[in-house]
Amino acid sequence: MIDNSVLEQMVKEVMASMAEEKSYTGPSTKTTRPIKSAISQTTDAHYPLGEKMAEVLETPTGKKLSDITLESIMSGKVTSEDVKIAPETLEMQAQVAESVGRHAFARNLRRAAELIAVPDERVLEIYNALRPYRSTKAELLAIADELEHKYQCKINSTFVREAAELYEGRDRLKK
Repeated sequence: MIDNSVLEQMVKEVMASMAEEKSYTGPSTKTTRPIKSAISQTTDAHYPLGEKMAEVLETPTGKKLSDITLESIMSGKVTSEDVKIAPETLEMQAQVAESVGRHAFARNLRRAAELIAVPDERVLEIYNALRPYRSTKAELLAIADELEHKYQCKINSTFVREAAELYEGRDRLKK
């Protein structure tokens, strides 16, 4: 049997790593909340966020990082919904990336933050639709409209529209 202190340390490490560098593209009914911080711009000085910004980080359900303990998990006070990353955390990560010149990574984090609102199954369907020869231009443009209007994913909708244009120019659309 595993020692509770070892298990608790493992949970803390997993939670810290989730807050620092992992993304989740699952369903969420929450809307983006403003980042509760006096800091207007997160930089590399605030990294790792799980250590230096723990008081600011919240899960999509509003739990603080410090609320995620072995005891709270074992008692059922913390559920799987409580350990998903929030769009605000991904935005903070994007700001850190930009502060060290990793602009492409920052854009990826912002796309991921938007996709939190999209159900997992739909994300996979869209991923498959974006593969060459899988969709017509009209289908891709419909996906872009869905992302923009249904899920408020402006960055991702622009990305899909650009893909539709590129696929058309390179003859990679479904016939």
